[in-house]
Formats: sequence, C-alpha cells, structure tokens
Amino acid sequence: MGRTQEFDTVQAVQSARDVFWDRGYEATSLADLEAATGVGRSSLYHAFDNKRGLFDAAVQDYLDTVIRPRLRVLAAAENGREGLTAYFGGIAAVIASLPADSPRRGCLLLNSAAGLAGHDEALRLVVDDYRLELTNAVADALRLARPEADPADVAAEARLLTSLSVSALLLARVNGEEAVAILGIAVDQVARW
Repeated sequence: MGRTQEFDTVQAVQSARDVFWDRGYEATSLADLEAATGVGRSSLYHAFDNKRGLFDAAVQDYLDTVIRPRLRVLAAAENGREGLTAYFGGIAAVIASLPADSPRRGCLLLNSAAGLAGHDEALRLVVDDYRLELTNAVADALRLARPEADPADVAAEARLLTSLSVSALLLARVNGEEAVAILGIAVDQVARW
C-alpha cells in the first residue's frame, strides 16, 4: 500500500513555480524546491517523478492562473482598443507594483526561453504556443477595433504589439521602469490603430 500524500499539490506547484520564475529551471536545485514547498525530496519525486515533472506542472499552473486570465481581458472586451489598453496597462501596473527583489519579475515562460527552452524541444513548443496564443488574442482585438482593416495590416500590427509585450516582460527582470515605458508605447500604438 502506497503512502498517502500529505501536502497540498496546488500549493506546492505554485510555490515551486515562483522559485522557477525567479531562478529559472537550471539554477533551481531540489533543495530550493524543498525549502519553498515545505515538501521533502522523496514526496516531490513521488508526486511529480522528477524536477522536470514539477517544472512542467508549474508551467501549466502559470498558463492557467497568470497567462490565460490576462488574455481573457482581450477576449472579453467589447471594444478592441479598450481591451488592448487594459491588457498592456494591466501588465504595466503589475510590473510597476513589484519590488525589485520579487520572484515574479518578468514572465516565467519568456525567462525560460532564454535558458532551458533554447535546447529543450518540448519547452520550446510551449513558449512558441504562448507567443502564438498572445499574437492571436491581440489580432482578434485589433480586428474588433477596426473590422475593415486589411488582414496583412492586422497581422503586422499584432506582431508588433506582441513584440513590445515580449520585450517588456523580458526587460522587467532587470529594469521595471523601462519595461513600463515600453508598455506605454504599446498603449500609444493601440490608440493610433
């Protein structure tokens, strides 16, 4: 008979998520994960098989609890410009509110893209799917703002706005003020659309 799990899986995943978000996959040790989750190594292995299993669960949690709620702002907007402004303004407000030592600076997926995803095909696909999901949500909002716009113009504008979002989220790790300024440029770009 197996042992009964004695910890909250969701809480453990979210605690591990914040460590991975702060330090990256490669720089996070099992001791870091034990300390953050309060769960012993053998219990973590029993629940997630290995460090990568816990990381994959943390990435899925990040998509479900951070990314998709942000993207819903775009999908729920009745006015595309208002949705885009709320999306970029919301990210800017989060970045501006975080202390410099917050583990939640930037974006877990984009932070990972600079490390592990560069040589891990499964994670590369997750990061690229996120980019595509963001680009499509931005394009949908742009079409809502200007239904008559040429599809090529919508695609180009969506790429530009996605690029501004991505660069701001990457820069947020080291310079929150500049990241907020870039998101302000995105809001200005939306107003001109």
